[in-house]
Amino acid sequence: MALKASGVVGELSYPFIFEDSPLCDFEILTDELCAYTGLALSQITHAQVRESLERLQPKIFHLNGSIRGKCGIFEEDVQELLAEMLAFKEQVEDKGKRFVLPRGTGPVIQLHQCRSLSKKVVRALVQIDKLTTKKIPETLPRFANVLANYYFVLTRVLNQDAGIEEPEYVSINYPMPPKSTSN
Repeated sequence: MALKASGVVGELSYPFIFEDSPLCDFEILTDELCAYTGLALSQITHAQVRESLERLQPKIFHLNGSIRGKCGIFEEDVQELLAEMLAFKEQVEDKGKRFVLPRGTGPVIQLHQCRSLSKKVVRALVQIDKLTTKKIPETLPRFANVLANYYFVLTRVLNQDAGIEEPEYVSINYPMPPKSTSN
């Protein structure tokens, strides 16, 4: 027996919930990403970060509907997010750390969760591309990948401003290229 809606108003949380498609999972992940972004935003006092996240949050819902509906993530969105990420990265004083252990106050950890969810969104796009005939606009995986880096940089900025030490994570599993001595 296949699961299906009963037809009773109020018993269906999302019209595509019973679909057997990775597209449904993508839409649920982007919904979750938007909610976690809002949760972090509710606790962030850093004005520049708040303004950036307030501009970003509706774009996550544009990402959400960009496969089933009309694409809502454009080249300008990718470039704007990339520029914001790079501008925030310039604020980080200790640029020598490639990756840090996810630590910090509540909103910082929530942004780390957003970083991880952004990677899941990319993976969901890979599955949609592999398992369906849906055309994935090229801006979507690019935007989602930049999102992961953007959220990471925000955690660095917020922890730095709060004076929270971030231990660098050095993997024993993967060789790392030597750090450049020139800037």
